[in-house]
Amino acid sequence: MESVRKEVPMQHLFDGGEFNVYDQKIANLSAGAPGPDLLEESAKYICLATEKRVKYELENKSFLFQYGPTVGTTEFRESLASFLTEGYHSEVNKSDLVQTSGATSGLHLILSTLVDLAGVIFVDEYTYMIALSTISQFNTMKIVPVPLEEDGPNVGTLKGLIEQHRFEAKGKLFWGVYYTMPTFHNPTGIVFSEEKCHQLIKLARDTDILIACDDVYNLLHYGDPEAAPPKRLFAYDIADLGRTEGWRGNVISNGSFSKILSPGIRLGWMECPPRCVEAFRNSGVLMSGGAANNYTGGIVSTLIQMGLAQRQVQLYSTNYGARLQAMLETLETHLPKECSFSRPRGGYFVWIRFPEHIDCVELNRFSMENHRVAGVPGPRFSISGEARNLIRLTFAFHAPDYLRRSVAKFCQSARDFMAKADSA
Repeated sequence: MESVRKEVPMQHLFDGGEFNVYDQKIANLSAGAPGPDLLEESAKYICLATEKRVKYELENKSFLFQYGPTVGTTEFRESLASFLTEGYHSEVNKSDLVQTSGATSGLHLILSTLVDLAGVIFVDEYTYMIALSTISQFNTMKIVPVPLEEDGPNVGTLKGLIEQHRFEAKGKLFWGVYYTMPTFHNPTGIVFSEEKCHQLIKLARDTDILIACDDVYNLLHYGDPEAAPPKRLFAYDIADLGRTEGWRGNVISNGSFSKILSPGIRLGWMECPPRCVEAFRNSGVLMSGGAANNYTGGIVSTLIQMGLAQRQVQLYSTNYGARLQAMLETLETHLPKECSFSRPRGGYFVWIRFPEHIDCVELNRFSMENHRVAGVPGPRFSISGEARNLIRLTFAFHAPDYLRRSVAKFCQSARDFMAKADSA
């Protein structure tokens, strides 16, 4: 078959189609990204840090422009550890950190470096849809869904599934991995309970699986800015046993600056137990290319040292909190009473449940055609294509007033669609 070049002019990921989130004539409530007003502030801070850092590099052999150490420079990991310790209200050690080019890069490194190629990947029955796409590309691995409850996975079912699929890994650290988001889960917005976290740590140790946590929303908690965010699962792993001789570590906290600084800078980190850090340190990909995005790591180090990264996180949290409140208030007022929705305390998303007979794929199409408002229907988050009576709305990108108008239109679409369905 003859190949044909295809070029689509695009300026950003959401460009080139009817769901362009920058086109305000279409209320796209699906895009999990900061809006342009917030990114403008981030650009100003990064400009200041870049100017200061490049001047320093010109006076000090320009090491930042060289290949970086495989897991990241000591400076970046020290700065990041300080930043996270302050943000988490919980100690983060630089020696546990591995630099990545974002959480998706981290997930790809986890699967390719740590997990047997015939391994099993356990995922929540509703989970981040693009992670499913990433995981599915490892087509020698088996994907197994796990029932999700209001405070985390059904651990008893997960234990049974692990016992059913368990085997001996060959040449890799782990035979299986549970991919999840314990804090401000995507798409449901839930936070795993303390009891479930302890149960998961015990299960992971007993069966020696890895738990890969997508921890990209942990610092985005809304309410008291001085309060600590929910405790990350990696901290439970340390606290339950401590760094004693028997501690091997079964959790990776996979983080990113995409939601708290900028997606475009492509920078993230993994907080890992030592055995995983050493595996990454010896990764052929990282040894060949050096630290992922070494240059940006240096700029963000300076951003942290200047206190600008901390200021940006607070700016984001304040604005995201106001946007969440606008969405919740509008849903409370206008959503049909037969429906229910989550009330998250952080993250990006509100998860809406319709009556069982309502198909949200069709509802979303109806809403787009009649009111130019769209979310993401539930089947996109399910490996089996289920959850048809569920839909996710995102509040991060748009300003509160725009959200109020758009969510009200979505609710009107829901009322019209439900009336049509009930009369059919």
